[in-house]
Amino acid sequence: MASRPDTNGWSSIVGTGSYLPPRRVTNEMLAAELASNGIETSDEWIVSRSGIHVRHFAAPDVPSSDLAVEAAKRALEAAALDASAIDLIIVATSTPDMVFPSTACIVQNKLGIGNQCAAFDLQAVCSGFTYALTTADAFIRAGQATNVLVIGAEVFSRILDFRDRTTCVLFGDGAGAVVMTASERPGVLASRLHSDGRHVGILCVPGNVDHGVVSGNAFLTMDGPAVFKLAVNVLEKVAVETLAAADLSAAELDWLIPHQANIRIMQGTCRKLGLPLDRMVATVGEHGNTSAASIPLALDVAVRDGRIRSGHKVLMEGVGGGFTWGAVLVEM
Repeated sequence: MASRPDTNGWSSIVGTGSYLPPRRVTNEMLAAELASNGIETSDEWIVSRSGIHVRHFAAPDVPSSDLAVEAAKRALEAAALDASAIDLIIVATSTPDMVFPSTACIVQNKLGIGNQCAAFDLQAVCSGFTYALTTADAFIRAGQATNVLVIGAEVFSRILDFRDRTTCVLFGDGAGAVVMTASERPGVLASRLHSDGRHVGILCVPGNVDHGVVSGNAFLTMDGPAVFKLAVNVLEKVAVETLAAADLSAAELDWLIPHQANIRIMQGTCRKLGLPLDRMVATVGEHGNTSAASIPLALDVAVRDGRIRSGHKVLMEGVGGGFTWGAVLVEM
């Protein structure tokens, strides 16, 4: 890993990228598939509870690393940086290609980077990207890395129980990535991370591999009301905490990018911060909940359509199983 050049110890996001698998599944399409299994749902039922209209599902032979590589290539192109310049890869995922090695090592190989680059996975479920971004920032500030590829990539369709309409309609597959580099100007202004293991059971995949077979339940399970209640509470608190650490007010934010899980949670957080809804980036309607990929996907969409520009202050925050939550405030 490279040592940090002579800077003031900052890290900045210099490129973003994202990728969605081509199979686009509308609520109507999903409802028809579920009906064949005797499960009733509808577009109205899904939209009223989540704000989701569409999600993307990866083909059966496409793993998380394939999605991650496509997002990474686009982020590298946006940063005008060759993959060989990357000296650390962090992949946030709950759906790795294998038990081991890490999906990050697989991505490293597929990008052809070679052995000059360190790589590891980070598991914080839907908070994974905020955890990974904070970790990358710490590596750069410590002089242990210069150019870091941070990726959120998921194929949640593999762990959904399509007999449970309360969960299977909410999630999708995708990947988002950013390139972070050592910088002479402030980029990451503040971040705060939290977890509370007392709530492990409200959102989890409780199965594991035991003697070559799956032991326990290998599908996602969720206590929706409990998750909703906790999420609304902690997202407001961690946003306020992170802004305070940077000595900024919510009014000074240009954009809020919450984890794209549920439009009601997102709007509730925005209102509690006193922000108008048009300053929140929302892609959940078109992507569903892509877990660790949701924040970088939304970030890339807003960068590429011109909403987020250089100098804008952006607060990204997520909450997920663990129970984990975190926020990162950046100046683009």
